[in-house]
Amino acid sequence: MEVLGIDIGGSGIKGATVDTLTGTLTRERLRVPTPRPSSPGAVAAAVQAIVDHFSWTGPIGVTFPGVVLDGVIRTAANVDKSWIGVKGADLFGDQSVVLNDADAAGVAEMTFGAGRGRPGVVLMLTFGTGIGSALFVDGHLVPNTEFGHVEIRGKEAEHRASDRVREEEDLDWDDWAERVEEYLAHMRDLLSPTLIVVGGGVSKKAEKFLPHVHLGDTPVVPAELRNEAGIIGAAMAAAGAARLP
Repeated sequence: MEVLGIDIGGSGIKGATVDTLTGTLTRERLRVPTPRPSSPGAVAAAVQAIVDHFSWTGPIGVTFPGVVLDGVIRTAANVDKSWIGVKGADLFGDQSVVLNDADAAGVAEMTFGAGRGRPGVVLMLTFGTGIGSALFVDGHLVPNTEFGHVEIRGKEAEHRASDRVREEEDLDWDDWAERVEEYLAHMRDLLSPTLIVVGGGVSKKAEKFLPHVHLGDTPVVPAELRNEAGIIGAAMAAAGAARLP
């Protein structure tokens, strides 16, 4: 089944049509900058531009960087606070399904990527403008975990170890890897995962930092779907292939 998936991020909005049976994009993805300010109306217009680009009239899956309960936005850490309380279908139409961005990426990665067939506790973390998280227990999603907001050294983890922080503070890969390792070690100690998957835009550069991250017996691997995971997971949700909160 072909469905349009759209992934809203703090810096960019990406979309593509997806074959939800294979987890592959059927057309080249389109990326547009996230509007400033990132108000609901401005972002909805950007999403509509992507819909129009693909001449799409069917169901769409849309991810959002925050807690989403019953299609309603409950938190907005890296976009405009006016999102809180907004019902996604009111913005994106009755054929839309809205879910947390990291949850979407995690569902895709567990179905088609590095987490495929993995039992036990699997943690996926997406490093970008912030840090998103998706937690799975024997393949079942625990939605809206938002572990990027746990505190490390008195600051939210995403304010120390996101990819945006790496760029803003001009950290080299080794120095940034130390922060990532400290955060991952903290999450390992909290959750005892059997696998940690690192996704987000930075996953395509995993060879620059993951070799410097050591968590003992806990394997840490890059996402196989890279930065397309959110798009694929969004499309799966719209196709009814993903279990939603």
